[in-house]
Amino acid sequence: MSKIAVVPGSFDPITLGHLDVIVRTANVFEEVHVVVVHNPDKHAMIPIARRVDLIESALVDAGAPSNIVVRSWSMGLLVDYCTDVGANVIIKGVRGANDVTYELPMAIVNRHLGKLETMFLSPSPEHAHVSSSLVRQVASLGGDVTPYVPGVVREFLQGHMDTSITN
Repeated sequence: MSKIAVVPGSFDPITLGHLDVIVRTANVFEEVHVVVVHNPDKHAMIPIARRVDLIESALVDAGAPSNIVVRSWSMGLLVDYCTDVGANVIIKGVRGANDVTYELPMAIVNRHLGKLETMFLSPSPEHAHVSSSLVRQVASLGGDVTPYVPGVVREFLQGHMDTSITN
């Protein structure tokens, strides 16, 4: 049984839902790798290195367990990263049926390619409707993203959006 879990995602930006899933995963596994991956199907707003920094800061601010490491992975398959660190479990946060439909084929391929199991974990109900794309849209239109993201992310977005975000 694996004692190391990998929580991959684009985290562009990390939301409170992501943070919830990561912390709950850390309460079950001995070590959790949060892996910021490059998704070729998405045009990222925040550079990968900055996303890593934001996640690390958000985890510290949240008082998250110390068994969480944050890394980036942009070359090769996620199964290769998992093999390198000795993980055989991938944790994916899912908000609803559409997320499961999207994630299930990848879970099957990851099991085939790397003998990796994928576990789906839903965020707490108060965060189940929030996605990074929704946060980006609200922020870009000057809306208040405070209920959806950690404070460090809100501050980053305030400083990097064309319009200011209301407090």
